[in-house]
Amino acid sequence: MPAPHPVPVINGLSVDVEEWFQVGAFENVIDRADWDSLASRVERNVQAILAMFDAAGVKATFFTLGWVAQRHPALIRAIADAGHEVASHGWDHQRVFTLDPATFAADLARARDALEQASGQAVTGYRAPSFSIDARNPWAHEVLAQAGYAYSSSVAPIVHDHYGWREAPRFAFRPLEHSALLEIPVTTAELAGRRMAAGGGGFFRLLPYGVSAWAIRQVNAAGRPAAFYFHPWEIDPDQPRQDRAPWRSRFRHYTNLSVMAPKLERLLRDFAWGRMDEVAAREAARLAEHPASPVLSAAA
Repeated sequence: MPAPHPVPVINGLSVDVEEWFQVGAFENVIDRADWDSLASRVERNVQAILAMFDAAGVKATFFTLGWVAQRHPALIRAIADAGHEVASHGWDHQRVFTLDPATFAADLARARDALEQASGQAVTGYRAPSFSIDARNPWAHEVLAQAGYAYSSSVAPIVHDHYGWREAPRFAFRPLEHSALLEIPVTTAELAGRRMAAGGGGFFRLLPYGVSAWAIRQVNAAGRPAAFYFHPWEIDPDQPRQDRAPWRSRFRHYTNLSVMAPKLERLLRDFAWGRMDEVAAREAARLAEHPASPVLSAAA
């Protein structure tokens, strides 16, 4: 008898839904007070992503700003009606380590209300803007647990100039001893004993496709799912340019926008993908089988 084909690992596919002008790279050159006067491109970009996902037969999680949901409720409903998960990206892309616990709780509540009203779904997942839960604000997981979230995907277990919690586990963990809240870090790979970012975004867009494919295969070979993300503006080479931004920000933001969509289509073909809430449920079951798994303490 021929050997059965191994069951592929289902990886978590996610989109961080925000406008082109809401990215951290431009936060010092675009005033928040001007946001409503700028050209909105999020609807056209998300519709293109929905068509791409439909053609590939995949479902995903859309971590969406409440600010976007308030202004484009029909778009959020379309995401939900297509079978995707609507999750929270906070209200207006403020990094969590710039908030205090009370302000963070208010931000969560405001965003969830807008997202649930627009989508008709219960919102149980959260991703911090710019992966801004780290060693500076471990209290954020407590606030998420108190708000009733089932999972977060807000930690980048690397060193980066904008974010990162190097001491965090690479794979799903429980950040609180007394709560079932699950944290699913963005994917990293290991090379020559060093940890490198490999979960999408600019790393996927700027580096050759083979780097990301190798990293996902490495994670899947260990029997673990990758957590991959990108933004709607990353498939939009015609978006307005911000020439006042620092050169590094411009390089990261604008490089390879024209090749992002074909690379994504290839990625969708090459690996198995699903919603982040489904990945969270499987990872929670895995951790339940290993109750001695370590909890990341505030001292880490």
